[in-house]
This record gives sequence, structure tokens and C-alpha cells, in this order.
Amino acid sequence: MKIASIRTHVLAARLSQPFAYSRAWYDTRMAMIVEIQTDSGLVGWGESYGPAWMTSAVVRTVAPWLVGQDPLCTDLIWQETYAGLRDHGQKGVVIEALSGIDIALWDIKGKHFGVPACRLMGGPLRDTVQAYATGLYRRKSGDPVHYLAEEAAGYVAEGFKAVKLKVGFGIEEDARVTRAVRQAIGPGIGLMVDANHAYDAVAAIRLGRMIEPYDIGWFEEPVPPEDLVGHLAVKAAISIPLAGGECEFTRFGFRDLLVAHALDILQPDTCATGGLSECKKIADMAVAFGTRYNPHCWGTSIAIAASLQLLAVLPAHTPPSLAVTEPTLEFDRTEHPIRQAILTTPIEPVGGIVRVPDGPGLGIEIDRDALARFAAR
Repeated sequence: MKIASIRTHVLAARLSQPFAYSRAWYDTRMAMIVEIQTDSGLVGWGESYGPAWMTSAVVRTVAPWLVGQDPLCTDLIWQETYAGLRDHGQKGVVIEALSGIDIALWDIKGKHFGVPACRLMGGPLRDTVQAYATGLYRRKSGDPVHYLAEEAAGYVAEGFKAVKLKVGFGIEEDARVTRAVRQAIGPGIGLMVDANHAYDAVAAIRLGRMIEPYDIGWFEEPVPPEDLVGHLAVKAAISIPLAGGECEFTRFGFRDLLVAHALDILQPDTCATGGLSECKKIADMAVAFGTRYNPHCWGTSIAIAASLQLLAVLPAHTPPSLAVTEPTLEFDRTEHPIRQAILTTPIEPVGGIVRVPDGPGLGIEIDRDALARFAAR
């Protein structure tokens, strides 16, 4: 079996109303899907996180290198592609593009052997995963104290046992909104906050100390990803666990975070960090350092399916015991018209629990009509 062709699909959908995180407003959701065809007729699907037109250009640039290669040789293809672009792209869009290719190859590999990708990554440790709801972004109108508290309570009513709140809009407002959301969801529901690196260490420490009484599960990206010293300062100053890593790439980048003990929880994005091949290596490194691993996931159902295949093989956060703590799935609940539409059978949580797809490869089927309907122009 050989790779016959590689195609990219850049997708876009306008939102009914814009929403914001700490650094930008969104009025459109985009996605970049990788399709790899083989000469045996098998097709693999992957997704690249990041700027869709840029990652598409990288995939199309390296596609001629891959045509004719054995798609089952995932590590060989990863290493050769990375080496071919090392002088120009050890991080960023090059690795995001490689991630989409790698995920598509794992989809092919699973289909070739007739098993889910997780069976080929060491075997599943679980067939269901607890999900937490990512949402709670800012809107153009209304008081965030009211609409975010109401939104968070809605996620709890759906069965989610944890929610993640976007912060980074000013320390006083962040503290006020965090308090309101905690009051709305009650004491038994997990609450995490994510600043999307909006603060420096001084501001992040101040905010962290103000919200410590609200039992925060983690403080995500409090400072810019390049500021390793800032991470260490925040981590030393507050009791809230520090999380991050969606802006880091490959085992080499995460090696530095692990050696520095800069984070309590690693959050590589499977569609950005290097794909399933690289994320499994990073997860094994995290175990050696005693650091937790919860994948970042903010894409379509292809990204969700890839994250679930990885989550199936991730070790528990704690040693085997009667009180074991398991890794969780980030489930984006914001408006995304493309997310579920591109699958013939959408992936949806039931009572906050998501089942790992048990079909071959990623365990999903793509709706080609949806790819055409959302094609960006």
C-alpha cells in the first residue's frame, strides 16, 4: 500500500453572533482538514489546528515528498518530514500541518488493520472519557456576570462535571465573574480558568490569589508561552495548579517545560503539537516527570476523535488506587457550525461522558457533502 495523493480542505462558517476570548473576537469558525488517499482505496482524515490557509499551504508543499511512501510507516514519515523542514519550522504552522498529516496516517493504519487507532497505540485503558465544557466566552452585549453564570449552569444541567471559564479581561472583572460562575454551578462542579496568556506574572499572581477561594481546578496559560520564568513565578506564588502547552510543539518543546517543572498539567493539542505519534511520546515523558496530561481540543469532530483515541491510551493521573484520577476531554460548546456537520454520525457527550469511537482508525465517517458546503473561498 502506498500514499497516492494528499488533499486539503479549508472550511469556514460565519457565526450567528461573535464571541471573544482575552485577545480577539471571532465571527467565523474555520478548519483545515487533511485527506490522504492510498492506492488500495483506503482514505485517512486528519485535522490541523492553526491558521487554516497557512497550514494548508504547508501540507500541499510537503505532499510530493509523501506520495509513494508506505502510510503505515508513521514514525518514519514524521521524522523525515520534520527533518526536511527543521531549518524552517521546528514550531508553529509547520508542526500544525504535520499534525494533520500524522492523524490522517493513523486513521489509515487503523483502517488497514481493522481496529481503532488506540489499539495500535498500546491498547485502550478506557472506552469512555469524562468531558469538561469549554465555553463561557464574552459577548458583545449584556453583563458577563449574568450571562456567564447562566451559561455555566446550563452546562451542569447537561451533565458536565466541570466547566472552563475564559479570563484575561482585567483582574477585577475576572475575579467578579469567577465568583459568579462558582456560585452558579455550586461547590461540587470543577471550575477551571483560562487567560490565553493575557497577563504577565505580576498580574497573574494577583488574579490567582483573588480566585483561590473558589476552588479552581487549574489556571491555564496565565502568562505568554515564551515566559518560562513567569510560569515558575506564578506556580510558586499560588496554590492553583498551572496548565498550558497548546502553544508548544513536539517532544523537544515539552522536554524543556518538563525539565523546568513549569506546569502541573500539560495540554498539548493533538492537531498542533505533532499528531498522535508525537503526543504519545510527550505523554510518556509526562509520566516520567509526574506531570498530568489533558489534551487541548478546539476543532471539529476530527480533532475530537483524534483526542479520544489518544485519551484512551493515556495513563491515569494518579497511581492505581481506589481514588484514581483520569484524564479528561475538552469539549468545546461554543457555536461551530462545522464541528458535527462533517461527520455522518456526530460525537456528542451524554451526561458529560463521551465514548471513544470503536470503529477502525479514528472511528468516524466523513460527510463529503458537508465538506463542499463549508468550503472556504
